[in-house]
Amino acid sequence: MQRKSASSGEQQSSSSHHETAVETKASLSELTAAVQKVQEASSWWDLYGVDWCYIASGFAMIPPGLLLLRHQTWPPFIAGLILLGFYYGMLKTKMSHLATHSALCRSKLANRFWQLFFIEFCGSFSAEYAIGAHVKVHHPYTNVIGLGDSSTWRVPSLPRYIYLFVAPLFLPVMTPIGAVVFLLQDKKVLKAFQCFIVVSLGLVANISLLMFVSGLTAKVAVLSTLVYRALMDIPYIHVNIFQHIGLPMYARDSRPPRLHLMSSGVLNLSHNLLLDWNFGHSLIACHIEHHLFPKLSDNMCLKIQPIVQKYLQEHGLPYQKRGYLDRLKFFTKEYKMLMVDAPPITQFIGVQ
Repeated sequence: MQRKSASSGEQQSSSSHHETAVETKASLSELTAAVQKVQEASSWWDLYGVDWCYIASGFAMIPPGLLLLRHQTWPPFIAGLILLGFYYGMLKTKMSHLATHSALCRSKLANRFWQLFFIEFCGSFSAEYAIGAHVKVHHPYTNVIGLGDSSTWRVPSLPRYIYLFVAPLFLPVMTPIGAVVFLLQDKKVLKAFQCFIVVSLGLVANISLLMFVSGLTAKVAVLSTLVYRALMDIPYIHVNIFQHIGLPMYARDSRPPRLHLMSSGVLNLSHNLLLDWNFGHSLIACHIEHHLFPKLSDNMCLKIQPIVQKYLQEHGLPYQKRGYLDRLKFFTKEYKMLMVDAPPITQFIGVQ
């Protein structure tokens, strides 16, 4: 095995023959069997109920948020924007992410409804494109150059501080436009039209709530929507780049087996109360587990975490974990290498 490191200090070397011998004994089917035993022994509450309680807590912020916006003074008005921002941050990440993976319930029909509701009607993005890009490309080809290498998050023309702390604030404007444009680029005209209609209805409903419940003018309602929707977009961008970029990247024809691909190309962030609640365990502290078993809910990813961590470590495979601030410092310092220059390829020789 021969590896070219993408960044020193962020990857573990696995060039020794002894470690290679240990790694090849690891079996995804064996790990899957262990995880399935936990699934079969879990109740509906563990499988879905816990996450629906989190989701309910997010929606519970809407009424007080709308009522606080009725105040004419700044402190309660800003508090209302913050509450709505936390709700939308959960909607855009946790709710939409679980819906994308059909991890909210067993019913295919119900999952399809939640995809359209959370991703398009509430989130102003395309469910069709989200599933195609995330489920069908990013997950099967995690950190494979030209496919699931997270390169879509790179904007080389932007300076580091603008990209990391300013540009994300414009996502509420760019997201609905991008949703339609992406579908048109894929020549999915009917899907683009459907997305435009559902997203438009969602935005009209959102602005109408602010006008009729909070008593805002149309102009203030639109501006308020853009402000509260941007509240969690800075950490949203950070999370999307921190857990893959800077880790080993592979060529499509020489990538390692799936178990090693996911263990080496995915990183867990340390537990963070706000991010765990707002974004969900599968996007924060259990991202490795999520990439190995993407149809599991956030709560189930957390439940199987000890099994996955123990199995990978016992078989000499990486199990990578970093703090949010540690990754932020790393990306700020190495921005050019990580976000501007092309990622180096890790080559595996003799591994099928």
